[in-house]
Amino acid sequence: MEENTAPSNSYRLRCSIPGHEMDVRGLAAAVFSEGAFVSVSRDRTGRIWVPNSSPDNGFTEMQCMSGHSNFVSCVCVIAPSEMYPRGLIATGGNDNNICVFTVDQPQPLYTLKGHKNTVCTLSSGKFGTLLSGSWDTSAKVWLSEKCMMTLQGHSAAVWAVAMLPEQGLMLSASADKTIKLWKAGQCERTFTGHEDCVRGLVVISSTEFFSCSNDTSIRRWLVTGECAQVYYGHTNYIYSIAVFPNSRDFVSTGEDRTLRIWRSGECTQTLRLPTQSVWCCCILPNGDIAVGASDGIIRVFTEAEDRMASAGDLQAFEDELSNATIDPKTGDLGDIKIEELPGREHLNEPGNRDGQTRLIKDGQKVEAYQWSVSDGRWMKIGDVVGGSNQQTSKSVMYEGKEYDYVFTIDVNEGGPSMKLPYNVSEDPWLTAHNFLQKNDLSPMFLDQVANFIIENTKGHVVGAAQPAGGDPFTGGARYIPGSADGRPNFGGDPFTGSGRYIPGSGPSSVAPEGVSDPFTGGGAYSSAVLRPKSTNIYFPKTDGVTFEQANISQIAGKLKELNAGAPQEHKLSEDFLESLEGLLVSVCGPNEGPPTIQQISLLWKASHWPEDIVFPVLDILRLAVRHPQVNESLCGEAEGVQLCNHLLSLMRPEGRAANQMLALRILCNCFSRRHGQALLMAQREAVLSRAADLAAVCNKNIHIALATLVLNYAGCLHNQPDLEAKAQCLSVASRALETVQDKEAVFRLLVALGTTVASDQTAQDLARSLGVGAQISLYATVSDPSKLGECCQLLLKELQ
Repeated sequence: MEENTAPSNSYRLRCSIPGHEMDVRGLAAAVFSEGAFVSVSRDRTGRIWVPNSSPDNGFTEMQCMSGHSNFVSCVCVIAPSEMYPRGLIATGGNDNNICVFTVDQPQPLYTLKGHKNTVCTLSSGKFGTLLSGSWDTSAKVWLSEKCMMTLQGHSAAVWAVAMLPEQGLMLSASADKTIKLWKAGQCERTFTGHEDCVRGLVVISSTEFFSCSNDTSIRRWLVTGECAQVYYGHTNYIYSIAVFPNSRDFVSTGEDRTLRIWRSGECTQTLRLPTQSVWCCCILPNGDIAVGASDGIIRVFTEAEDRMASAGDLQAFEDELSNATIDPKTGDLGDIKIEELPGREHLNEPGNRDGQTRLIKDGQKVEAYQWSVSDGRWMKIGDVVGGSNQQTSKSVMYEGKEYDYVFTIDVNEGGPSMKLPYNVSEDPWLTAHNFLQKNDLSPMFLDQVANFIIENTKGHVVGAAQPAGGDPFTGGARYIPGSADGRPNFGGDPFTGSGRYIPGSGPSSVAPEGVSDPFTGGGAYSSAVLRPKSTNIYFPKTDGVTFEQANISQIAGKLKELNAGAPQEHKLSEDFLESLEGLLVSVCGPNEGPPTIQQISLLWKASHWPEDIVFPVLDILRLAVRHPQVNESLCGEAEGVQLCNHLLSLMRPEGRAANQMLALRILCNCFSRRHGQALLMAQREAVLSRAADLAAVCNKNIHIALATLVLNYAGCLHNQPDLEAKAQCLSVASRALETVQDKEAVFRLLVALGTTVASDQTAQDLARSLGVGAQISLYATVSDPSKLGECCQLLLKELQ
């Protein structure tokens, strides 16, 4: 039929699928059936659609999935595995949960809980890993029904996430206008350039990706940080973006009612829809494009003539479009002055680009037309209405989140107005109460504000309020690490005076395990020649590794020397010095009496000496925490957190290398007793986060101490079910291996990795997804020392 043909590269409607009762918020192409896809909606359901063989080229609903107690906002497909050869479907919702479904069951296989607010984006990776982003400002990495890592760093809602093909690399985009690149759970780079909330991400290759934003722009980025290109065309928020298999051309949708096709960097076609918000899109394997919108309808567009809708259906779609009403305040008509509009004769002039919009006056009416290059004519896309008070979209953006309504409240005449965001699923009285509390207003306004909400939402109250969480913008007491130190010559010998006491200059020696222990210094370690190759003497290593070396007279001498030159206000009395020396002898001598409470108290006080002279005191503390009484006294419930915080302050990246090393050694030695071990397990997240930054300091003694700390954590976690803790060990060890060169430090990091993954299939899967095998493979052939190559080979075997 003549009117059903279209020029090459021009998309037209294939079919409309009225399957959902509310906004369609997410779409994903399925893997289990050719041409199938999954949709999710604010109607709380997910639906699987498969192409049917009817003449209308439509789709049939294969499955309706339900499991969320609130709106469903995103979906992704998890690749097939041996256990699930047809793959899995993950959905995220406003109930803060992620539901994971098989393709043939309407109820979830399992539910992932952990986010504190709406889960609004999902992406799947290799080995079954799943990445989620939430309004709680975090992203989370999931594997085998457990949260492996939480990615903290954004200051507002995380609207989009994506996994890069290179293992361990992940992207997140946020309402804070930034995009972050994560490797092994740590932020590697922050991309800035967008001027508003970043709403969508799509990966092009291992080195490039696209982003789209509320600032109406699309950007192409290199993972190295550069923005390679900016694309303009949309006139309002851009919600989603999808890339064609050629990794060059792409499509985008937004609040300007359009689906736009981009080829070779240019917007070559604009398809306008008869609905305000075009929330989502996905490209099907045959090149067709599915889009979901705020009217609850899924529309599929195709450039294949044999799949296009009939002439009648195409005309019906055009009629629906021409009958739409457009509110100019939505911004999707550009900056056109309605008062200065021409008449209908203006339509006799052809447009100069596809999707160009033209408004004309027709009597008292204003009509909107769009130029279609494929048809060579102006198509009516709706009647323009004046300042309507009705809500034209089902959602309003406020502080990077979506709400059904955002009211402006004037409580005090002449005072500043306040914004009150509200969703119809919430209890108006609780919302009013929270609003008054947030703005420090009198409770006497409660009835007034609640009734205002009820009156202005026409009583649309559906269900109870969402459970109130804590402040979604704080990470609790979580430490966010600073940048690494970049000073020249940093990490060299911090001490003066050759031949005198230098902590760490002796053997870094450790647990006395006999000749077969690969951690002992000197020639104590027996060579591989003496035992069969298959024996794994390296991991799992569950007994703590400590730093035992001590030279009492040198430490005491250095302490006296520094005290003599200390400023008057920091000088220690002779009695004070004698007490510290007595404690040192007490904790090092096998037949000495235990240290006194007073001695321990003085040691704690002395550890706060000025940072340029405190190192001999820290060395005494290193030796002292191995003693059961000192360990219990300083690592107990009340005092332990103070000790931890003090050591962490000494470990900050701009601190002194000697103090950083000794603080790490003190932490390692704390593991030798029950109280210290309990303290460090409770403070794991902060301790390992701070310690990880010290890999950037160029100092082998710091690197050995850091590796030992990770190893001790791995030993404590062996046979424990705490997968998030193991994930942090994997992450810190993996990151450290990127910079650490010292062979002993590398060896200990390999043992830490081996101990973490030993007898734990999920930890092994996570290590694979982080690319640990490829990262360590260069050590497999090291023969000096032989323990390094042997340990590496055993670890690679574990990760096969």
